[in-house]
Amino acid sequence: MTDTDKPPATGKRRRHAVARRAGPLTLLLALLLVAAQAAASCPVPSSTDLAAIKGHGERPALPSGHEVIADGVVTGEFLGGERLDGFYLQQATEQGPVGLFVYMPSATPSDAALITPGRHLQLHASTGEYRGQIQLQRVERIEPCARDRLPEPLTVNWPLSEEQLSRKEGLLLAFPQALTVTGNYELARYGSLALAAERLFRPTNTPGETQQRDSLLLDDGSYRAFPTPIPYLDADGTRRVGSSVEGLTGILAHAFDAYRLHPTLEPDFEDANPRPGPLPEPGERLRVATFNVENYFTTLGQRGAANAEELERQQAKLAAAVEGLQADILALVEVENDPRALADLVEQLGERTGIRYRAVGGDANRGSDAIKLALIYRPDRVEAVSELYADDAPTHHRPPLAAFFRSLDGGPAFGVVTSHFKSKTGCPPRGDIDRGQGCWNQRRVEQAQAMNGFLGRLAAAEGHERLMLIGDLNAYGAEDPIRTLTHAGLVNLMARKLPPERRYSYVFRGESGYLDHALASPELAAAVTEVRPWHINADEPPFLGYDGPDNATPHFRPDPFRSSDHDPITVDLEWP
Repeated sequence: MTDTDKPPATGKRRRHAVARRAGPLTLLLALLLVAAQAAASCPVPSSTDLAAIKGHGERPALPSGHEVIADGVVTGEFLGGERLDGFYLQQATEQGPVGLFVYMPSATPSDAALITPGRHLQLHASTGEYRGQIQLQRVERIEPCARDRLPEPLTVNWPLSEEQLSRKEGLLLAFPQALTVTGNYELARYGSLALAAERLFRPTNTPGETQQRDSLLLDDGSYRAFPTPIPYLDADGTRRVGSSVEGLTGILAHAFDAYRLHPTLEPDFEDANPRPGPLPEPGERLRVATFNVENYFTTLGQRGAANAEELERQQAKLAAAVEGLQADILALVEVENDPRALADLVEQLGERTGIRYRAVGGDANRGSDAIKLALIYRPDRVEAVSELYADDAPTHHRPPLAAFFRSLDGGPAFGVVTSHFKSKTGCPPRGDIDRGQGCWNQRRVEQAQAMNGFLGRLAAAEGHERLMLIGDLNAYGAEDPIRTLTHAGLVNLMARKLPPERRYSYVFRGESGYLDHALASPELAAAVTEVRPWHINADEPPFLGYDGPDNATPHFRPDPFRSSDHDPITVDLEWP
């Protein structure tokens, strides 16, 4: 980590660049001289400086309600109820530069004319605090001083330590390095993006993974909810995880339990992770895919679409995604546990894409959970040579399903098993709590153990071990449930075929990883030619989904992007 006030290589040199190389006494005298000159240029002597108000050094912060006369240079203006209802001041003090927020919801048009970046102002106000942030408030008078000059931003590199962040709160900062968008969950709700030095992955996604875990929120200079228009979007109306922003300049603040930067210059984004194009057709290969369809319910107002309009949106997006997958066998996750929902989805896919799928039949137990699994296939490409099998082990609340298939062009039969392990949410108060792998990890381990037994029974019943397990296992790649499966002999195809930076299908709290898996027996793994997560969903902001908020309505498109919260995974097979 670095933290420097070195000016940028280009542009005007900062006034104190030479003084910074002088001794401590010379620097102190220079700062005092600048402060004295600034104070002398104001209408009356200031009663205190910003360092004393905030309690920098060994002095405590001034108590709330203390009346002060203070001055500083405006570094950022965010007036108005749609923004922050105030502005930031910065001042050179004995303790170094100090920045402070001024809450001024009653600012008049004449006040606003004064409050512009670079103006040196003197305030008659009271000290206060809001959500742990020391500020000035109840401004009674605001007057200009004679010396106007916007301080050059302090150059810093991310990440910063907690102590460095605390010292720089309220200051105008510049980040010369490119920062990466690692989360976009709150973009439509609060106008913010999570940034990091590089994309953050879940620590348990890859064995031995190490990284800096710090993230900085890029705010929009407002704490309003559901901003219109939504900020930071590109020409396609999105802002994907993996995008980068360089030369970021703004004011550091701490609010709502996070450090955030309110930009004073428009951020310059680069689409470093552009939307992927359509997948190539499988041709003579067979393609197996898994797709979590994020609660496809035809019963409205339950876990899926709230109304007919949302259902239409969901159907349009799912059809676009399935058409792009070109899968011969498709394992579906999160379909309403009602035969009518699966029948409707298969019908919608056929009508909207022209690709005719058929659900594998049979009387297999679908469980009592609100959602279920399903296996559908293209009868023009493959034949189902078995009905559905189900694993009725009591540890599964959503019974895993399996079926066997053969290409119409010949080749051996093989089995596809799909499962949806217990999620990490809804943690119990005790027992199977989160110990680093999300809650219910022991339950998922038990489900993995039951799965090993189920795979063994399938192999015995069909007389071969050409088996693939594909679905949403709610466990990252290096977690215990996946290790339980691989230790029993399954091959983790994502880990075998893809570099660590491509192993993701889901983003949660700004961390990427793969909960959606493709594992195969060694015999079937030998026929695997390619494994692809199709990154149409996880990188996209959630507001583009079928149930986006009202401020996202102009951005909805009937395309595959954000058709779900999970990326689909495809596996191509080719027999020797």
